[in-house]
Amino acid sequence: MTSSDGLSDFRAEVRAWAENHIPVGWESRFGVAVDDEFRTFQRDWLRTLRTGGYAAPHWAKEWGGGGYSLAEQIVIFEEFSRLNAPPLRNYFVALNHAYATLMHAGNDEQRQRHLPAILDGEVWCQGFSEPGAGSDLAGLRTRAVRTGDVYVVNGQKVWSSRAAFADRCLLLARTDPKAPKRRGISYFLLDMKSPGVEARPIRQATGAAEFCEVFLTDVEVPVTDLVGEENDGWKIAQSTLSAERGLAQLELSERMAAAMSMVEALIRERRSDGRSAIDDDSVREQFVTLQTEVVLFRRLCKKMVEDLVRRGGTGPESSIVKVFYSELLQRMMAFGVSLAGLDTHRLTFKPVSAGYESGRWMLDYIDSFGWVIAGGTNEIQRSLIGERVLGLPREPVPT
Repeated sequence: MTSSDGLSDFRAEVRAWAENHIPVGWESRFGVAVDDEFRTFQRDWLRTLRTGGYAAPHWAKEWGGGGYSLAEQIVIFEEFSRLNAPPLRNYFVALNHAYATLMHAGNDEQRQRHLPAILDGEVWCQGFSEPGAGSDLAGLRTRAVRTGDVYVVNGQKVWSSRAAFADRCLLLARTDPKAPKRRGISYFLLDMKSPGVEARPIRQATGAAEFCEVFLTDVEVPVTDLVGEENDGWKIAQSTLSAERGLAQLELSERMAAAMSMVEALIRERRSDGRSAIDDDSVREQFVTLQTEVVLFRRLCKKMVEDLVRRGGTGPESSIVKVFYSELLQRMMAFGVSLAGLDTHRLTFKPVSAGYESGRWMLDYIDSFGWVIAGGTNEIQRSLIGERVLGLPREPVPT
């Protein structure tokens, strides 16, 4: 969106607020540990954003949100991304997935109990993937058995971001083992402080430990924390998560554009001999190719947001965007590593609140491999594209 979008005054207002409130030097303050200082910083930043009306721009005003139109939300995403505002990484699930779930399928009591708590700093994680059910989420095996007024849950989840200090968890568990895979799953709001819940951080190749394994042993979940109807969890999960996909990808596109600016600075940097990488024909060719792909990615995201406005949800194009982004990210980070040389190999950490385009090229490159897995592997996404976009026959089911 540009100044011709009729929102130039609003854009200037957002930019001015962001320039006055984004903490100076925030990235350099934090290492790889998601420690108490970082959590305090994230909570304080959430409160600052809330005073300006930007903590939850997509939320309805009646629940403490900004109540902004989709066009205004896009402006906020763009301006905050361009000014490198700290992402609310600790609150992403709470502000996006939990809100969408509660608004779509929760009841009034659940909304009144949880939505104000989220804006006050309640941290949520997501308990979907399992060791044997990542790409095939419908194959999850965590069981929830109703006993009186509670469900007793046993199982294991993995790759749950921030689970080690989360207050609540969006949990999928199987409540009818005899039903077809997608029809026997229920959706719960799990209190992470319940007896029997154990979260173990997973140390990543970059040294960070934002993900966790979550072990559930005879955990009691009140019936009042069931979202929607029993065995309707798969449908709830698909509809509520897809509702947030468009704007999240739009933010990624803006941050990728900012990363291209860092790449350009690298290739223009003068060496001791007075030359720079831009003098190399092959480097210029790679740079122009990446720049073109970034422009195309931003156009794809804009198209998806337009579809979100028109249809009220995203379609199979979200799979195309996910594959394009994840593989473009890998190519961009590899290019950054080749330009930065040995210096980038000496960096041993990057700020926990930094994005996947932090300018610490080797660590960013290692991180980028996670994107071809997260949110459904690219192999699964290509199958969806083939079936839903190209109209190809479904893969045969082994007998």
